[in-house]
Amino acid sequence: MQSENRMFDDFVKLMNGAAGTLAGVGREAEQGARSRAREWIGGLDFISRDEFEAVKAMAVAARDEADALRARLDAIETAQGTAKSDQ
Repeated sequence: MQSENRMFDDFVKLMNGAAGTLAGVGREAEQGARSRAREWIGGLDFISRDEFEAVKAMAVAARDEADALRARLDAIETAQGTAKSDQ
């Protein structure tokens, strides 16, 4: 009975060691995959959300300014057209 328990204990130790090794290999593979994915994504020219929002705000401001300048130019052209017809 004693020898059977010892053999069983040795088998359990072997299985625990193998499970720990497999878990370590799995963690290492996951970290490696994440690292490769970060390198690959880093090589693509992605921008952050903050950068996107800043450029979007600049585009909105530029569009507003262009609209204001267009209205001002239309007013100047209308005034010149009126001045020419008065002459």
